[in-house]
Amino acid sequence: MLGKFYYGWVIVFIGGLGIFFSGPGQTYSISLFIDQYINDFGWSRTEVSGLYSTATLIAGLTMMFVGRFIDRFGQRFMMVTVGIVFALACFFNSAVTNMFMLAIGFFLVRLLGQGTMSLIPNTLVAQWFVKKRGRAFSFMTMGSFISAMLLPIINSWLIQTWDWQFAWRFWGVALLVIFVPFALFGVRNRPEEMGLEPDATNKDEDENENSDPVIGTTLPQSEEDWTLKEAMRTWAFWGILISVSIPSMINTGITFHIISIFDSNGLSPGIAAIVLSLMAIVGLPISLVSGFITEKIQTNYLLASVFVIEIIFMLLLLVTNNLLMAILFGTIWGIANGIERIGMNVVWPDFFGRKYIGSINGVGMTMVVLGSSLGPLPFGAGFDLFHNYTPVLLAALTFPLLGLICAITARKPQ
Repeated sequence: MLGKFYYGWVIVFIGGLGIFFSGPGQTYSISLFIDQYINDFGWSRTEVSGLYSTATLIAGLTMMFVGRFIDRFGQRFMMVTVGIVFALACFFNSAVTNMFMLAIGFFLVRLLGQGTMSLIPNTLVAQWFVKKRGRAFSFMTMGSFISAMLLPIINSWLIQTWDWQFAWRFWGVALLVIFVPFALFGVRNRPEEMGLEPDATNKDEDENENSDPVIGTTLPQSEEDWTLKEAMRTWAFWGILISVSIPSMINTGITFHIISIFDSNGLSPGIAAIVLSLMAIVGLPISLVSGFITEKIQTNYLLASVFVIEIIFMLLLLVTNNLLMAILFGTIWGIANGIERIGMNVVWPDFFGRKYIGSINGVGMTMVVLGSSLGPLPFGAGFDLFHNYTPVLLAALTFPLLGLICAITARKPQ
């Protein structure tokens, strides 16, 4: 506590920084390297997509153990350790020369970047906020959209100016120099370690406030802390689990092949890069608004709206063949992503409490990563088979419909 400043907002900043530096392991960053691998090594799009999907699948299965490690060792230790190992993984990717090395490289950055570097900040911020959890996640999620805005542009510039090997090394150095020191010196696992309570100033003030029904605050004791086994006995757990995996699958499939999809529609790689950045620009304010909305309504309804919008932008992608349509597609895609990022992060602690959030959210992140592993291969194989993406996009529409049903019916358990 510094004066009236709540240290939890420092945690939100560091959490956002962690989400930003998950970027080198995210598809919006890796997609800039795919054509480089195909051109330099002569591999087919199906081969690279298959490696990416397989590596992501194995990484997703490993995420359940990461959640347990977070509960056991704490977020600070995990952030520092993972930040260092993730940097080494970036250096490894800069030295790829064959498909076996590429598979290992994909596995490392998907496990450490997309999975772990996203999971740890989500569990950390959930410890520091209850009543204001929605807005805290909104501010933290800004790191995700800033990352999605900047990394495609930065990677494109690094690759064109130097080469793709240099781009990987750049992010390895940035992780060690910027992120790891912030994690080491700034992170505290729980507010109780500093004599504080979630959302509040200190324990004494919280007790005084809680005695007055007019000015009382929401304390963590008011939450129900479910164990993973208890949560797994509810439909809400499984319904949300299905719901969070589907956007990951669809988004990864489209993002991974975005340059190729636009090329088949007669649009340049530059327009594809603009759309990726536009998606992030639009998603940023939407995520801020969504965070405040989650404090008023059940989060599963927010997730349900994601699938309605997802159906719209997938249909729109089928007919996107000029710059104006591309901008409209990127805008609607950004709206869906802005809502999704908040809903997926907030729903687990809102439904199942803080105490075992690492284990529970770890399973959720497993499904997110597994979902992302299933996206690229069907799109790549479908293009090689049909020479366009229309059949795959039409078939993929069944998944948002399934997600809509699961999200609506998965209500908060009591």
